[in-house]
Amino acid sequence: MLSAVPYYPLQRLNARFEPALSTAVAEVVGSGWYLHGRRTQEFEQHFAEYSGVRHAVACANGLDALTLVLMAWKRRFAWQTDDEVVVPAFTFAATGLAVVRAGLRPVWAEVGDDALLSTHALHRFLTPRTRVVVPVHLYGRLCDMARLKALQQKHKFLILEDAAQAHGARRDNYTAGHLGEAAALSFYPTKNLGALGDAGMVMTNDEALARDVRMLANYGAPAKYQHEAAGLNSRMDEIQAAVLDVKLPHLTADNARRAEIAAHYRSEIRNTHIHLLPEEAPSSHPVNHIFPVFCRQPEALRAYLAGCHIETLRHYPLPLHKQTAFDPYPTTPLPTSELLAQTQLSLPMHPLLTEEEVGYICKCINEYSINDLP
Repeated sequence: MLSAVPYYPLQRLNARFEPALSTAVAEVVGSGWYLHGRRTQEFEQHFAEYSGVRHAVACANGLDALTLVLMAWKRRFAWQTDDEVVVPAFTFAATGLAVVRAGLRPVWAEVGDDALLSTHALHRFLTPRTRVVVPVHLYGRLCDMARLKALQQKHKFLILEDAAQAHGARRDNYTAGHLGEAAALSFYPTKNLGALGDAGMVMTNDEALARDVRMLANYGAPAKYQHEAAGLNSRMDEIQAAVLDVKLPHLTADNARRAEIAAHYRSEIRNTHIHLLPEEAPSSHPVNHIFPVFCRQPEALRAYLAGCHIETLRHYPLPLHKQTAFDPYPTTPLPTSELLAQTQLSLPMHPLLTEEEVGYICKCINEYSINDLP
């Protein structure tokens, strides 16, 4: 019998990059230069090249990346506090928190059965005060950006892609971060490309936006002691940049391994009480940051799998429009978002999963007694 299957064995995953990882950290420590240095500039350049965008601006975390773009746009276009940003209700809280931090009003929108922003229902949530729509590429699956761009032409909003879970994801010959006016990423340690702490990035082809984001991230100061705006202190430190630069060349191979694991799950999970997200179109290449399954009683399934020594997690069991933090921003019921939140469970997903482990997980799910199923 297999030993325990952890959800995400971070220490083992990082050990793959030794000794280069420790060497890079030691070089930064020995350099005596820890912020706004060569390592950050190099990683910005390398990640921009990898992503195919003109500008990549490093910052402290994914929440700040979202916030800084919205702050920059609000300042540029003189938006008011009742101007609106449309956000899918089924996502991590940072997407909504960024809107509030930037002094704008979040509008919670419905998702489709693929857990992504529903472009078919989006018209219900657009108003004359809509300034931005934030498609979240949840689980590493890209939203239907072609349809969203068509709606943008009609309704004249800006697009800020939340690509925190979609490093390297592609759909219809474009990659995450290419069809919005800007994109925000997180390099939280468990992301497909993860730091050894918090780190984030803004990507854009808009030179003026990149300049404004960089200024706002540095206390709102384009030069030392010259503060043009009420900015943030949001910097990626040199150690995190060096770590990410070591890992970046391995991202494509890691994403390919995740795709193999996802295909194995899809082909082997046959329990009719366990539901998967709809199949991606052939032109889509998700990066499978999370592999979710859905059932009526996910905690019961989670307890059963724990008894099989398989660790699982719940991702976003309470949608944003139900969170106390967002009580000032009420909405109508969003049944699909609420159902997905109530029924979701995340299976182990990382590049070190073996075929034996994936097969064992599928076997346990398929053997989950029908009498015990919801």
